[in-house]
Amino acid sequence: MPATSPLINVMTEAARKAGKGMARDFGEVSELQVSRKGSASDFVTAADLKAEQFLFEALTKARPGYSFIGEERGLIEGTDKTHTWIVDPLDGTTNFIHAIPHFAINIALQREGEVVAAVTYNPITADLFWAEKGKGAWLGSERRLRVAARNRLDDALLATGIPFLGKPGHAQFLKELHQITQRVAGVRRYGAAALDLAWVAAGRFDGFWERGLNSWDVAAGMLLVTEAGGKVTDLEGGENALDGGTILAANLDLHPLVLERLKAAA
Repeated sequence: MPATSPLINVMTEAARKAGKGMARDFGEVSELQVSRKGSASDFVTAADLKAEQFLFEALTKARPGYSFIGEERGLIEGTDKTHTWIVDPLDGTTNFIHAIPHFAINIALQREGEVVAAVTYNPITADLFWAEKGKGAWLGSERRLRVAARNRLDDALLATGIPFLGKPGHAQFLKELHQITQRVAGVRRYGAAALDLAWVAAGRFDGFWERGLNSWDVAAGMLLVTEAGGKVTDLEGGENALDGGTILAANLDLHPLVLERLKAAA
């Protein structure tokens, strides 16, 4: 493996330290302080807020002047307009508050509009996925990630996200599911887009699609997938997955086949 850069070291250290507090809170899930954000089933916990504050302070200290976009606090502009941290302190909050150990801390760095470094960390399993532009995608310190080599839809296992209470797009999702499920080996919905994308990079899933996402949900995972040899687009097949709210990630063979089915549901 390549030697990890100072940048990746900063990001992984911040993720691991934030994860320690999150793991402690996860062990006391019945005592969690939970509130709702915009929609009826969109939760935020004290753990989200605490982790984001820690990550903001740690990353700002390590790279003074960088801008910061966080799920809970939005955009904080720095003096360096060419670099922006994109952070989701807890992707999979609903899993977290139900004591399901499938959630992640997501950190990405955008340089001049391009994501160049990424870390996705599950503090319960200690899986740490990371990537740096041009250096590949990795799990921990030794395992290089590659997308799966399957090239037939009937062999493929896909992941997705389902719109829940308070979110739009239920009818559209059912159309897409109808197009997909009759042609693939399986579809999974685990509730953390960051890990779905990391698992595509690792070859555990053959592809992933979802609507209604934000940049902090997908920034790290997009780099993981592309550095693992996969392809990421929006659901029109274009290049607006980071900010456009929709995403499709898969290997080069399956991507056009899944996209065709999703477009047929339009």
